[in-house]
Amino acid sequence: MEEYVGALWHRLITDVADKRYPSEAVSLEQISKIAGILFRSWGGDSGLAVKSATATRHGAKRSLLQRIAGSNMKTELTWLDGETLNLPAIIDLFPQRDLNRDLYLWLIALAATHSEPALPWIQRNQRATQDVLERFPGLACRYQRLADAVLDMRPRPERLPHGEREQEEAIRAALLNPGSVERLPPARRPPQPVYLWLHPDPPASEPASGKSNDPQDHNAGDNIIKKEKDRRYQAERVDMPDSKDSFMMSFRAESILSWAEYIKVNRPTEEDDPPDDRPAEDLDRLSVAQDGKTAASRLKFDLDLPSAASDDRPLGDGILLPEWHYKKQLLQPAHCRLQPMLARGAEPLPLPAHLSATARRLRSQFAALTPSKVWLRGQFDGSELDLDACVQFSADRMGGLQAREQGLYKSHQYHDRDLACLLLADLSLSTDSYISDHERVIDVIRDTLFLFSEALSATGDRFALYGFSSLRRENIRFHILKEFERKYNDEIRGRIAAIKPGFYTRMGAAIRHASQLLVKQAATQKLLLILTDGKPNDLDQYEGRYGVEDTRVAIHEARQMGLRPFCVTIDEKGSNYLPHLFGISGYVVIRKPAELPRELPLLYAQLTR
Repeated sequence: MEEYVGALWHRLITDVADKRYPSEAVSLEQISKIAGILFRSWGGDSGLAVKSATATRHGAKRSLLQRIAGSNMKTELTWLDGETLNLPAIIDLFPQRDLNRDLYLWLIALAATHSEPALPWIQRNQRATQDVLERFPGLACRYQRLADAVLDMRPRPERLPHGEREQEEAIRAALLNPGSVERLPPARRPPQPVYLWLHPDPPASEPASGKSNDPQDHNAGDNIIKKEKDRRYQAERVDMPDSKDSFMMSFRAESILSWAEYIKVNRPTEEDDPPDDRPAEDLDRLSVAQDGKTAASRLKFDLDLPSAASDDRPLGDGILLPEWHYKKQLLQPAHCRLQPMLARGAEPLPLPAHLSATARRLRSQFAALTPSKVWLRGQFDGSELDLDACVQFSADRMGGLQAREQGLYKSHQYHDRDLACLLLADLSLSTDSYISDHERVIDVIRDTLFLFSEALSATGDRFALYGFSSLRRENIRFHILKEFERKYNDEIRGRIAAIKPGFYTRMGAAIRHASQLLVKQAATQKLLLILTDGKPNDLDQYEGRYGVEDTRVAIHEARQMGLRPFCVTIDEKGSNYLPHLFGISGYVVIRKPAELPRELPLLYAQLTR
């Protein structure tokens, strides 16, 4: 009963202290499909992903009711970092839903034109506001409505003490007439958050001196920790504190209302219950340290390289390939080593029985694409006379017309499609996840390779199959399934059946080598199909923006060679980053992974018509 009454009181006092309109709220999830498109089309960095921002302390004065309720200490504002555009998860500031949605659109436009970060906060936002209104005059009316609504929410200057009053008057003038205020007057406290502007002091992470050698801990040094619904929390990598000295507890333990500054947390396993991470939402900064001590009862070996006897057979000493460093804006020569590999002990196998019916149907459909003999009319030389051309020529001469020179023969020739396709499949550890009770992603990829090969064998098109995974830049595993010069048979089916998931996805190097193999083919059309289930990543710095930009440069290099790269993914969030990599028409997202084996051959037919 006590908890129930307390919850009612908290809800009541919070609603009174903070006037919000949850019934008219608009969430980032609702506009996520257009947010990225608008940001990039309005001139924003196409490599940035759109994520939910974490709430940060604003330090402004709070009302008595807010202090009683313990609310309004933090707020969600908009900011950009090197990899993401951070937008509020929910906007419920205004009683009209249209205004809440317009605020999202305005913040996206402001972030897209944001420049000159060295300027003071008030000048920077005024300059960005002027740029938006100048480039997009259609937003002027929406901005005016938003500015009027925001001004109604802000405190009245005459009710504020000296210093804060001047600050508030300057902000109001800057909102009504962007560019009219040169500086923000000093005051004891920061001003109330300006929801029409970008964050005055965006969160930043501070790296620690220690380095992690744990392969599973490669994301621990990132600037953010990803939570449910992609909400982002500020984090920092720190050194493990010395906890040898004890201390005396001179207070009741019940008075501890939050997490301690440091808590040792074991990395959970599948058998563990999921941790309760709700207390983390109250922290301003999550500090992550590596203890260097592991539990003796647990072993980690899932990402270790297999023994030479059980691993696939390497071919040669590896191939050195370059890699793009987006921060330095240069191509690092001989930075990666790609190792071609061949399945060890792969026995020749027939087509799996559960795919036989689908394979027969695909072969009959693709038979229409096979090269066949056609009559070429109007030829100057050929095996037979073209009677239609001869009759037309004679009629023109008899009618007194000057007959133009034309071919009077027809030739019976093969109509060749003249194309080559290389399919590059992602075989990283993420493909070991289940999409149903009995089927994994790797099983879907295996069936896809079988049916794709059956369909292309019916057309006679030249094709090759390869898979890839990686474990840092010195070990990029390039699995040979079918070369261009080899015929698709039971031996190739055995190699496809032997594929297994493992390691990470260093996509740029795999695309570069695949492009070198495909460009050697003497064909008019050269299609590079990339089959993946997620973003590029690896244990080292090949994570986030670095991996995306290297992959993007590799795809650009492939296009310069005359190839046509096209990505097929089952990643539901692929639309957030694939337009930056492949362009708007250079990829497709398969929403139901189980349909991939049937959809890919049909997609190939559309791409090569």
